[in-house]
This record gives sequence, structure tokens and C-alpha cells, in this order.
Amino acid sequence: MGRRKLRAMSPAETEILRLVWRLEEATVQSICDALPARRTITYKTVQTLLRRLEEKGYLKHRTEGKAHVFVPAVQRERVVKQTVLDFVDRLFGGDPRPLMQFLAEDGHIDAEDIEELRKLIDNA
Repeated sequence: MGRRKLRAMSPAETEILRLVWRLEEATVQSICDALPARRTITYKTVQTLLRRLEEKGYLKHRTEGKAHVFVPAVQRERVVKQTVLDFVDRLFGGDPRPLMQFLAEDGHIDAEDIEELRKLIDNA
């Protein structure tokens, strides 16, 4: 797929895509098997989510026997970048500082994280 903008994903679609990335290729059954035991989601629902992700351009598939084997159609880094930038645009008008301030004040980043950020800034 080209560089067109990817359509937004639901939380359930995001969960399934993360599993496909982790497994590198997946069938409906392998996704069902990889879901946490506490996660009650039916085979049919996983199948629907995989189809939606394919329609949105996140996955593609090949057929092996009766099974569809799904593989990522986009790199994780591209999805993360687009999702974070969209989030920052929508919530903060494109300014990342309020997000960083929130993370720092809410305790989601520690001194080690801040040091890593300093290194990234210095290298930018």
C-alpha cells in the first residue's frame, strides 16, 4: 500500500494488530490462542476484526488450505507515528508539550526516561 493515511482503529482492532505484529503472521485460531485468558472474544469476532484491519490496509493475507494467514501490511513504526501525531493534533492542537508535561507530572516517566529524552533531543 502507498503512503496514504491509514484509517483509525478501534481498541479491539489495535489489540489484534499488535498480536499479528508479535506473531509476524497469524490465523484466526492463532490469534484466539494468543489472546489473554481473561479476554473473552469469540472466533467469529477475531475473524471480523482481522477482515476490518485488512480493509483498512493494516493487514494482508494469503490462503493456505482453508485458512487465511494474515501478515502486517504496514510497519509498526508508521502506525505508531501516525497515531501519536493524530492524537497530539486532536487533543493538543499539534503541540506536544502538554502531553509531555502531563506524562512528567502524572509520574508516567521517571528520571531514567528523562535522561533518554535528553539524549534524543541532543541528537536531534
